[in-house]
Amino acid sequence: MKLGRFSVHYLNGGITNIDGGAMFGVVPRALWIRKYEVNNKNQIPLPTHPILVQTDDKNVIIDTGIGFGKLTDKERRNFGAEYESHINEDLEALDMTTKDIDYVLMTHMHFDHAAGLTDNEGHAIFENAIHIIQQDEWHEFQSPNLRSKSTYWKKNNGDFQQKLLLFDREMEVLPGIKIMHTGGHSFGHSIITIESEGEKAIHMGDIFPTIAHRNPLWVTAYDDYPMQSIREKERLIPNYILDDYWFLYYHDVNYFAVKFDKQSMTDIETFISRN
Repeated sequence: MKLGRFSVHYLNGGITNIDGGAMFGVVPRALWIRKYEVNNKNQIPLPTHPILVQTDDKNVIIDTGIGFGKLTDKERRNFGAEYESHINEDLEALDMTTKDIDYVLMTHMHFDHAAGLTDNEGHAIFENAIHIIQQDEWHEFQSPNLRSKSTYWKKNNGDFQQKLLLFDREMEVLPGIKIMHTGGHSFGHSIITIESEGEKAIHMGDIFPTIAHRNPLWVTAYDDYPMQSIREKERLIPNYILDDYWFLYYHDVNYFAVKFDKQSMTDIETFISRN
């Protein structure tokens, strides 16, 4: 899609199939199955689609997918990873390689967002890029607790640390591209806004992972701080809708970009499908 002078693409970072109950938390199954497809194992498809933003002279990737060859057989089975990353092929179709990426912005460091940062030897996939991560998120990634160690994997660490910038509350990475701390899904979870020539988009990461999670109360069981997720969604989503933002999705199986109707605040007004 075009966003002012910027081009925005979704890349194929691989797919997971995750238990629907975990992804919708305390929401009854009878409600969420009306909003999102589910298989006979009660799993919902959660593709990972790193977002490529091309400005006039820089290339930015938001999150990195599940990588290629990073998951064990057990992990592929447990997380329903039917296929892994095709980022190289998608970049090649745009006459690019991973060496052409200037910035990597991480909403958070859970495995399904961070496995594509490195290869199995710990070398940076995006070797020329500056990597930007919220400071608290980075430290928990380095020293996960009893709960978070299941998703902050040591094997996703590596020499990208040599080109690492940390921020606290917010950072304007490039003119028109800003990353901001929200917390909620993880303590250091962040969101990204993109603006060019008056056109605007927001990627809210995993506090708003699919359009089925539009209701502020619909948060995942994976959220470490669910009340913070609810607080951020309750305030931010209506404001972004009224300010005519596109909502960009990393995980939604059907939609890449959505605008919601300003009158109803819930109905989809325009959208860009993944199909």
